[in-house]
Amino acid sequence: MRVFITGASGFIGSALTADLIAAGHQVLGLTRTEAGAKALAAAGAEPLRGTLEQPELLSEGAGACDAVAHLAFNHDFSAYVANCEADRPVIAALAAPLAGTGRPLLVTSGTGMGRTEPGRLSTEDDPPAPAAQIPRAATEEAAAEASGKGTNVGVVRLPQVHDRRRQGLVSPYIQVSLEKGACAYVGDGANRWTAAHVSDVARLYRLALERAQPNAVYNAVAEEAVPMRAIAEALGRRLGLPVRSVTPEEAPAALGWLAMFATNDVPASSAKTRAALNWTPTGPTLIEDLENLQLETT
Repeated sequence: MRVFITGASGFIGSALTADLIAAGHQVLGLTRTEAGAKALAAAGAEPLRGTLEQPELLSEGAGACDAVAHLAFNHDFSAYVANCEADRPVIAALAAPLAGTGRPLLVTSGTGMGRTEPGRLSTEDDPPAPAAQIPRAATEEAAAEASGKGTNVGVVRLPQVHDRRRQGLVSPYIQVSLEKGACAYVGDGANRWTAAHVSDVARLYRLALERAQPNAVYNAVAEEAVPMRAIAEALGRRLGLPVRSVTPEEAPAALGWLAMFATNDVPASSAKTRAALNWTPTGPTLIEDLENLQLETT
């Protein structure tokens, strides 16, 4: 296949690019920068310079390929709601040339999107909460709209994707901890996050693209439930910082903008995904990567 990837030079995108090429596929990768274009070319991919704000370019790239993986997202959390809403026209532009062709489009969401009762593992069958409640769900709403217009759309719900350099929302948590001088968690820190190594996530995207199952939802989850306190304690050991509990009222001062996510309890199962794709995660755990964290200052 020839696969068009948005965010191809990013953290997950570069891993997916390498995985696809190793499996014998070709990659057309969207990147904003010259450095990204050079990195893609060096990896054996064809770079396409552009941004998510160019719908005609997005449609052109999607139309020229056999499959599309949409990974790019603006992670400026000061404009989080606006950035989530901005995903709608991007998905529409990517989906339009694929309508009626059967060629797959995979879009990227999060494991916290699935509506479930407190304390229960969410599954691939749990419908997304409305975007008015969880802004990132705008992606899944846009995917459903594109599916209704005849595009073969699948959704990958991501956990905290990690290696020794980056770890999803844990990466800004590290920076906040260094700035504040402590690794803080809220209450007893028993709330849980999901996680998966970046190599496992890249392989899942490839398997899903090769399968091209319409309306599929995949949970890219290697670890179903990592307690926030365990994350804080691992970082405390690695960074040499004290670990402390804070109250919900103290959370904004201790965690900054991350306070809006710090109490999320979003455990999720990937049993259905594993069976559908014959996917077995093999990478290091989140705690293992945090204990071997590569810091820019070291």
